[in-house]
Amino acid sequence: MVHCVAIDEDLLVLDKPAGLLCVPGRGEDKQDCLSARAQALWPGALVVHRLDMATSGLVLMARSPAVQRQLGLAFEQRAVHKRYVAIVHGLLRPASEDPAAWQTIDAPIAADWPRRPLRIIDPAGKPSQTRWRVLAHDPPGWPGCTRVELEPVTGRTHQLRVHLAHLGHPILGDALYAGEPIVARAPRLLLHAEQLGLAHPRHGDWRGFESPAAF
Repeated sequence: MVHCVAIDEDLLVLDKPAGLLCVPGRGEDKQDCLSARAQALWPGALVVHRLDMATSGLVLMARSPAVQRQLGLAFEQRAVHKRYVAIVHGLLRPASEDPAAWQTIDAPIAADWPRRPLRIIDPAGKPSQTRWRVLAHDPPGWPGCTRVELEPVTGRTHQLRVHLAHLGHPILGDALYAGEPIVARAPRLLLHAEQLGLAHPRHGDWRGFESPAAF
């Protein structure tokens, strides 16, 4: 099953569930994925970007190689607006006096080679920036936690997860970057790609899409 948020002759916007790969992995047990499901319904659909398997939310696909190139370039040029929501461990406090102000995490990320596919904060890593702001402390059902809004400026692997763990506030349910008690607090990683916006590759007008988080 694939939940299609929007479709036209050029692109697809799909809502990926948590626990589903975006593209096939290695092994027969990892062939079921969002791209395979989409291609079964819309032959020729092409991957433009990915979400972690554990992350849910909006994924953009192209319906032709030409559009795939256009959209890929838009991602490279940071012309695609992406916004996520997460619930993190602890009460995250902004440095600003304005609790609604955006803050920035600027911490380079590198591969943790002995523990691949994990990533680490490393001065020799690739420059990585994430904008964040607090939406609520103690959200219903999650006492002692913070609901945050996130905007990745760069697009490193596991960036949001690594940056929040670096702040000392890992995402609930994060089996890679949180300790067992924090993992056990949620049935899944509480990270969701909630908003996606871009200039349409054919018409040039701005299109915005939204998928409210289930948590």
